[in-house]
Amino acid sequence: MKRSLTWLLSAGLVATFSANLQAKQVEVHDPVMAKEGNTYYAFSTGPGITYYSSQDMKHWQLVGRVFKDKPSWAPRVAPGFNGHLWAPDIIHHNGKFYLYYSASAFGKNTSGIGVTVTKTLDPKSKDAQWVDQGVVLQSIPNRDEWNAIDPAVAFDDQGTPWMAFGSFWHGLKLVKLDPSLTRIAEPQEWYNLARRPSTTLTDGKQAGDGAIEAPFIFKKNGYYYLFVSFDLCCRGMDSTYNIRVGRSKNIQGPYVDKEGKSMMQGGGTLVLKGNKDWVALGHNAAYTFNGKDYMVFHAYETADNALQKLRILQIHWKNNWPTVNPADLNKNTTVLEK
Repeated sequence: MKRSLTWLLSAGLVATFSANLQAKQVEVHDPVMAKEGNTYYAFSTGPGITYYSSQDMKHWQLVGRVFKDKPSWAPRVAPGFNGHLWAPDIIHHNGKFYLYYSASAFGKNTSGIGVTVTKTLDPKSKDAQWVDQGVVLQSIPNRDEWNAIDPAVAFDDQGTPWMAFGSFWHGLKLVKLDPSLTRIAEPQEWYNLARRPSTTLTDGKQAGDGAIEAPFIFKKNGYYYLFVSFDLCCRGMDSTYNIRVGRSKNIQGPYVDKEGKSMMQGGGTLVLKGNKDWVALGHNAAYTFNGKDYMVFHAYETADNALQKLRILQIHWKNNWPTVNPADLNKNTTVLEK
């Protein structure tokens, strides 16, 4: 009887494992999340910004797209724009959800960051209506040595809103927002957050090889933690993306890594990198849900020809520095349900 029970349990575990392998996972790039009521929502790069809903952060359903039509301002800012919107960020403030997004061309800084607003994320609610507020920030070649993509909004201890952004060029920036959260504050206030040394001299039109992007600021333990992604995304099996972090007592910086190296000098403590099962990973966000901290990001699965999958891993803290367990990459699957 004992042997039979053991065999049955083992068979059940194998069947469950096989089912998990066969289940279709959530395929995303640059994911961010929000929670409303008992429902989690994940937003992703894609045509019109794709988003999903879940009750447990494991089983997800496709909701649809935020934009049914192209944002009216995007073709003007990014010539040749085809409706593919990048790198969203979602925040809740004063009873509304603000979704920031990017319109650009790959490898160019003809880019802009826009924002759209809704009262609720619940697609069944009569109040579920996204109202685009237009462009917040624009970068122009030969004028700006930064790229207006990858927005992430955070509030300082005084409740002032700030937007971190940037990719390659001369690094990552921070700019103060107007209380409306839809415009840059006047007078303008800018700071440099992080940069990697580049061996390529640029004229403002080229990105260079200082591969850093996707800033995300998370307040915890009396510090502001600046998460960033190093190296290269979006290259399939040749991707080298990895997640780094630094911290500061002030949201404006300066940010330093665990060794005390400035993130303006290429510093950044490694949080998570690829392995044999996941060739690379990055573009993360960080949240507190139900008293636990989580890291949300996409990872390129080796066994699936480096297709990008949604991963949500718990963050642990050691000496006030964030850590995640690499073994959780294979445990915390996200299943896409019909």
